[in-house]
Amino acid sequence: MTRPKRTEGKALASAELKRRHRLVREQHPAGLRLRIHRALSWLKRAEQAEDADGRFVFLWIAFNAAYAEEADDSERASGRAAFMGFLEKLCALDKEKLIDGLIWKEFSASIRALLDNPYVFNLFWEYRRGRLAEEEWKKRFEGAKRSAHKALASGNTPLLLSVVFDRLYTLRNQLIHGGATWNGKVNREQLRDSTRLLEKLVPLVISLMMDNPQAAWGDAVYPVLD
Repeated sequence: MTRPKRTEGKALASAELKRRHRLVREQHPAGLRLRIHRALSWLKRAEQAEDADGRFVFLWIAFNAAYAEEADDSERASGRAAFMGFLEKLCALDKEKLIDGLIWKEFSASIRALLDNPYVFNLFWEYRRGRLAEEEWKKRFEGAKRSAHKALASGNTPLLLSVVFDRLYTLRNQLIHGGATWNGKVNREQLRDSTRLLEKLVPLVISLMMDNPQAAWGDAVYPVLD
């Protein structure tokens, strides 16, 4: 099969990925087939959104459709380990180093700004709610930044991505739980940067999963029942 040419700085469109999926989906395990089908539907919806808030939310759903695993609160710690494993697998399969290009080149300045922003660090808000001492959240914030800078220094893309996704998850919570105004004026830059990153990263994730059906992606959550 001839794969469409991918150029740095240009996101893979959902229509292009959908055409590829139609050609290969019958050879994919059922769980992967359903993951990709769902992820592409949400990616298409994200492309149709005219506002950054909507695009971010739909892109997050698209990523989650591709990745999500069944887990309850008692499995949260192991869930974090599984997510790290997912990122490591993606980066190992990314032979063209396209994810590296996004993280280390195209979005390096945006990622540094995101890592320095306390408003997308969950424990800052725990402190504001009175659940954590000021000293503790600052200590944890600096520790997370040190981990990120260690990843930056060593070129550890999965580790840096995991820290970035922690920040994106806080931003996701602010939107999903009504902690932000639609199209508001507060924190617009971090939302725009995060949305642009996901617009490039999510199609790459979907593409890598399609290209590597032999990897253990697992069953999709909430499977379609007969």
